[in-house]
Amino acid sequence: MHGKVVIIDCGMGNLFSVKKKFRKLGGDITVTSDPAEINSADKIVLPGVGHFGKAMDNLRTLNLLDTLNENVLIKKKPILGICLGMQLMAKRSEEGNAEGLGWFDAEVIHFDVSDKLRYKIPHTGWNQITNAKDSMLMKDIPDASEFYFVHSYHFKCNNQHDVLNLTEYEYNFPSAVEKDNIFGVQYHPEKSHEVGVKLLNNFIEL
Repeated sequence: MHGKVVIIDCGMGNLFSVKKKFRKLGGDITVTSDPAEINSADKIVLPGVGHFGKAMDNLRTLNLLDTLNENVLIKKKPILGICLGMQLMAKRSEEGNAEGLGWFDAEVIHFDVSDKLRYKIPHTGWNQITNAKDSMLMKDIPDASEFYFVHSYHFKCNNQHDVLNLTEYEYNFPSAVEKDNIFGVQYHPEKSHEVGVKLLNNFIEL
């Protein structure tokens, strides 16, 4: 384990499983919404479950937007967004018609499937990922590895170089993204058994 990992609590979703998985890997883990604690982090995790617009409102209320931008964009600390946390990294979302953090040239859109009997929304359960590029985050995680998903909205990248994983659910969508020190996964590594633990360990070893 390298350095202090801060898991941001923005009041969206149960952080217990994320904290538990990281704690099993050992080291210095803090769950907080305190800007000073975030400033002291070596790595940052932004988890979340729920409504995009509400999550952005919470980040504003907690005065975390400037803190996040400084740590991620200026200090270049590695950050991992999980599920809603990844979606918040886009410019905007259809969910709540809300502006996001804008770290990726991307938008978050609702699934638009034609076969609604076969492809239920929300997309829930195990599905495979395909690695779109090499990444330290995906070290020793092969193509077709299965991760656990729960979501109704997904990323739409305008820059295909940002796409790290693709997943098929009637059509391909970006299930993970990476740009410089910024990583996001739509799936839940904390619920994805051994392969998820491997991904989290890869992140803290960056």
